[in-house]
Amino acid sequence: MITSKAGIELIRRYESCKLVAYPDPKTGGAPWTVGWGATGPDIHEGTVWTQQQADDRLQADIAEREDMVSDAVTVPLTQGQFDAMVSIVFNVGQGSSKKDGIIRLKDGRPSTLLRLLNAGDYAGCADQFLRWVSPGSNVERGLRRRRTEEREMFLTGSP
Repeated sequence: MITSKAGIELIRRYESCKLVAYPDPKTGGAPWTVGWGATGPDIHEGTVWTQQQADDRLQADIAEREDMVSDAVTVPLTQGQFDAMVSIVFNVGQGSSKKDGIIRLKDGRPSTLLRLLNAGDYAGCADQFLRWVSPGSNVERGLRRRRTEEREMFLTGSP
């Protein structure tokens, strides 16, 4: 599957586009971010992109998340469910040995959201979206709005 126009618009609505790289608000430095939330070794202080570069990278980053979701999910998905999963993986990340994510937790297990989904518990999975909001942080309100829209898209096909 590929992300629909509605899914891409959901991601764009919550990932502001900045053409000049800015530092991570927690560290005041790395990782630097530019475009629609792009990070990586090629992005550092002083990086400046055109709108076309930002849009091209967004498409590549979405395609990468689509592959992650397709590889991790073992049950059939509707377009809205797929779009919601790509959006949350785009924002939270897949996870690693250092950071919990939607595909894997630090301890190597899949997140509860993914375990419920792969068990066919679509309603239970949908409710897990609301748990990924960074309680007490300065971004909690925005994440609650995003997770609510992602959950709605997962359940109904539209945010």
